[in-house]
Amino acid sequence: MARTVADQMIEVLVQAGVRRIYGLVGDSLNPIVDAVRRSGGAAQGGIDWIHVHNEEAGALAAAAEAQLTGTLAVCAGSCGPGNTHLIQGLYDAHRSGAPVLAIASHIPSTQIGTTYFQETHPERLFLEASSWCELISRPQQLPRLQRIAIQTALADRGVAVMVIPGDITAEAAAHPTGAGDLVAPSSVVVPARDRVVALAEHVNRAGRVTLFVGAGARDARDEVLALAEKVKAPVGHSLGGKEWIQYDNPYDVGMSGLLGYGACYEASHEADLLVLLGTDFPYDAFLPQARTVQVDADGRHLGRRTVLDLGVEGDVGETLRMLLPLVAEKTDRAFLDEMLRHHADALEHVVEAYTSKVSEHTPIHPEYVADVLDDELADDAVVTVDTGMCNVWAARYITPTGRRRILGSFRHGTMANALPHAIGAAVSHPGRQVVSMSGDGGLTMLLGELLTAAEHDLDLTVVAFNNGALGMIRLEMMVAGFPSFQTDHGPADLGAIAAGAGLHAVTVEHATELRGALRAALDHRGPSLVDVRTDPDALSIPPHITAEQVRGFALAGMRTVLAGGVGKMVTLARANLRSIPRHPLR
Repeated sequence: MARTVADQMIEVLVQAGVRRIYGLVGDSLNPIVDAVRRSGGAAQGGIDWIHVHNEEAGALAAAAEAQLTGTLAVCAGSCGPGNTHLIQGLYDAHRSGAPVLAIASHIPSTQIGTTYFQETHPERLFLEASSWCELISRPQQLPRLQRIAIQTALADRGVAVMVIPGDITAEAAAHPTGAGDLVAPSSVVVPARDRVVALAEHVNRAGRVTLFVGAGARDARDEVLALAEKVKAPVGHSLGGKEWIQYDNPYDVGMSGLLGYGACYEASHEADLLVLLGTDFPYDAFLPQARTVQVDADGRHLGRRTVLDLGVEGDVGETLRMLLPLVAEKTDRAFLDEMLRHHADALEHVVEAYTSKVSEHTPIHPEYVADVLDDELADDAVVTVDTGMCNVWAARYITPTGRRRILGSFRHGTMANALPHAIGAAVSHPGRQVVSMSGDGGLTMLLGELLTAAEHDLDLTVVAFNNGALGMIRLEMMVAGFPSFQTDHGPADLGAIAAGAGLHAVTVEHATELRGALRAALDHRGPSLVDVRTDPDALSIPPHITAEQVRGFALAGMRTVLAGGVGKMVTLARANLRSIPRHPLR
């Protein structure tokens, strides 16, 4: 029998397949940290403690591990500020569908309610960032409640928070640990037959069909492409769906949303029927709000972004396998061919402006940095991207291969996520190439995590897009008609900071030096950082549009402003045109 509650908690984690806890040690966590020490570490069948420099980073690292593995990851924070630091990363994990257990230690149980030093109410604090959050006040509640917490995190693909006072974890365990079967969800949501029949009727009636695909179609790529072929439908995608559906896709028309490109927006609005597949795309202004059907395994997603002619609750792959025999093959591909031409023309129109004479440009075009990085990445690299302009560069330049992963705070949108996400990826996937595309604004918020990378000798590369500005906020101000204010702070010497933290570091100011610096950093065994001095004016106002035209016209203006370069996607678009006749756009 476990000696203490803390020992018992570690035993349950080991049984659940957990190998590490990300956290920052503190007094109320001491019994748990000591139980980790005595467990002997993962190599001895116990648990490793992954020391981070901010609990937020620990939660983000756990979120990345859980997203990459699909299994439970664990983080911990001490009472008071330790807990409040956790919350940003837990919001990100929960909204990203990452099964994470957070251990939020509490002040001594006899002091709760007395406004004791560092007292908060974590059982209230974490409610919005979790599926399950409970206070454990007696040893007799364990191990049952811990197993409930873990099962809830797995089943809901979200966060569960165990709030436990430090003195309780030091008490003797009240019950044997025993064993319990913890089940990760593997069942498939089978749609109702009559709903699939109705969906087939909608598709068959429509002359022009467009498919818009999200991350929910991750395991249904073949079925999506089969449907596109059968009904001659262009296929667009959200940022979350990009890595699963874009590569080698002969029907690809790009991405929609504020970071969108190509013909996806037009294909969505000009279709007689828009079919949403596995996407909870939040930007309703980019959807036609009519002539739309939706398929999603989570019924809560149906119709919450757009009015629907029909909603189908079901796994995308299962639904399409039932649907395909009921759909009549269309022979007219005029709409598909037109959208493919429009897509290629849109990409051709902008690509030259962002790739010509780049080797002569100082400061360096950030688009060029992303494009060269894409060349040098391994086919199965894990790329983590900061919120802001790095999202733009990843969306447009990191080419999906079917094996690469792209992680970001795409739903919560917190800054500073890329480096902690990379830490979680590197810890959980040793030997796999891990690259953080970090903006200087995000990176400087959690600079201490450079020390984390060095202390654990993590094999990761940080590519710092160092433009001395909060680029996305600067752009948002200009598009909304405001002059940029308090967004420009000048470039910090991130290379020197990284070198001081113990990383292999190099600063690049000229484009001719870039490829060699990236290659050396990627080949370096251990943590490295490439400090690239990039142009703060990139993608602010393109030469063909005036500030007066942009001012106050946020939606159309943003779409025009962000119509920047698109990397190797133009090559795919060109390839998709080879088999169709050329004729003018209508």
